[in-house]
Amino acid sequence: MKKLFTKLIAFVLLIGILGSAGLIVGYQQLQKPVSDTSETYVFTVSSGSTVKSVASQLKGEGLVRSSFVVEVVARLQSLQDIKAGNFIIDSSWDVKEILTVINDATKTISNEVSITFIEGSWAKDFALKLSNMTSVSEEELLTLWNNEDYVRSLIESYEFLTEEIFHPAAKVLLEGYLFPETYNFFVDTTPEAVTKRLLDQTNRIYQRNKQLFDQSDRSIHEIFTLASIVQFEASKVEDMKLVASVFYNRLAINMPLQSSVTICYALYEYDDWRACESNPNIESLYNTYKYQGLTPGPILNPGEQALIATLQPATSDYLFFMADVYGDGTVYYARTYAEHQANVDKYLRGR
Repeated sequence: MKKLFTKLIAFVLLIGILGSAGLIVGYQQLQKPVSDTSETYVFTVSSGSTVKSVASQLKGEGLVRSSFVVEVVARLQSLQDIKAGNFIIDSSWDVKEILTVINDATKTISNEVSITFIEGSWAKDFALKLSNMTSVSEEELLTLWNNEDYVRSLIESYEFLTEEIFHPAAKVLLEGYLFPETYNFFVDTTPEAVTKRLLDQTNRIYQRNKQLFDQSDRSIHEIFTLASIVQFEASKVEDMKLVASVFYNRLAINMPLQSSVTICYALYEYDDWRACESNPNIESLYNTYKYQGLTPGPILNPGEQALIATLQPATSDYLFFMADVYGDGTVYYARTYAEHQANVDKYLRGR
């Protein structure tokens, strides 16, 4: 009986130790960042906020895993002197890093933030970043950018916006015309003010290259559309010019563009670029395997280099190209389908 009692006590102690270890592991896990990817947000601490209310706010905005753990860390690390104001918080920070920032009055920001939009971003990427850093919401922006009456009201002010953008299949009317750049925005702003800021920069780029636009046989909308495809397909300036030449050569002989990047936009939501490659039969006017000519509109927001490459393409007789995605990304060009297949076999299928 004594042995049984001893074993029972040992078992209870073991359960207690394991439970404690589990709690420790759980506590450590809940302190970790919510994301491995760096994404910045403006986090506002109102005057009179308590540790408890801020912890709940952080959890509600998806910046921490547990509000309770935030309170515990604040106490244990003596980080309870939270300041009021706007702070830049990164989703890749752990709980202690976040608390350290909002305990430091010198880390408060003025009512202005800097946001960088990279070349090749979609309108919805712009909207998401802006909603993270300013008072406007993603839904407000996308709704405005797709509001025909509002967009029509912009045509008088922006020469590069034309009737062609009002294609019934367009996902976002202003897709392609939001110029990728680093901007300063007021934290407290409006969707209209943000849109004007973006379009004003697009207008500067358009006016700087207006002579090239005027000399082109293609419409402004066609240039922005083709430039968006070129932007997606190539990263180097010399490749942009050659890729543009391939597409112009195909358009000249009524050959489909057959660009898988347009399928990415047709899908709109996908986990991996291979999904674009494996859906050549998707029913969409953005599917350039199925439909000849250009897509209804841009498939992303191109940078100035892609626009210039489309306005001043290289001269070539290439009809095909492929990138060595498993190697160094070199783009290989071909005049015939047989040459193209040889490149595919050598650089893709052989991997």
